[in-house]
Amino acid sequence: MSNAILNAGERVMLIDAKDRHYLITLRADAAFHTHAGIIQHNDVIGAEEGSIIRGNTERSFLVLRPTMSDVVLKMPRGAQVIYPKDLGTILMQADIGPGMRVLEAGVGSGALSMTLLRAGALITGYEIREDFAEQATKNVHDMLGTDVAYDIQIRDVTLGIDERDLDRIILDMPEPWDVVKHAELALRPGGILLAYLPTINQTQLLRETLRQFSFGMEETVEILRRTWHIDGRSVRPDHRMVAHTGFLTSARRLVRRNENEAVSEND
Repeated sequence: MSNAILNAGERVMLIDAKDRHYLITLRADAAFHTHAGIIQHNDVIGAEEGSIIRGNTERSFLVLRPTMSDVVLKMPRGAQVIYPKDLGTILMQADIGPGMRVLEAGVGSGALSMTLLRAGALITGYEIREDFAEQATKNVHDMLGTDVAYDIQIRDVTLGIDERDLDRIILDMPEPWDVVKHAELALRPGGILLAYLPTINQTQLLRETLRQFSFGMEETVEILRRTWHIDGRSVRPDHRMVAHTGFLTSARRLVRRNENEAVSEND
């Protein structure tokens, strides 16, 4: 069967004429109710992706399989998700690749987890809230299936990290500076620590803490995303944009030098 054909059990995105997005899971004989009308799932099952489906009011809905970005913004959540614009940057700034052993602390609703997993990483998650861990696990499994390398432990990362020779540590938590001393022991030399923080004051404290341990090559970035309205000769930035969401700070785990091996700035 063609991959373009939509099947029962799949998640799809319905988009109405006003660009409102609805994420649903197709089930035989079910119906989806909106203020613009009712969509019968049977009318979608068997249709090709990219088709126009009409509801009982004759209003049209475009049907597509959701992208990762769609799922992140529409999935059930307990904690605030990291926005797609930051998720893409995290993959590059932390240099995530297949087979990498990654510790993620503060799994939230699982948006970052599913992004890392789809890039091929092997994830161990530390989460202090059991309800967040359960929601993250459900969201990850709904998106990627259950056959993924995803192990969440209910524990506080500030009390220590059991894993050793990790390739990456990614932190989405309010006080990542309390983890730096543990990350120094858990990361392999050359490994990357990356933290996502909402305020510059938190970011400054993290940067100061990193300098006290065997980390270097620190970098902090903020990603702003602006879309454009293009309609004939009407070309301008959209009135709304996704501006500040958070600061991304990364650093490399270095080999600690003995005092007698220290290299002066004049060398």
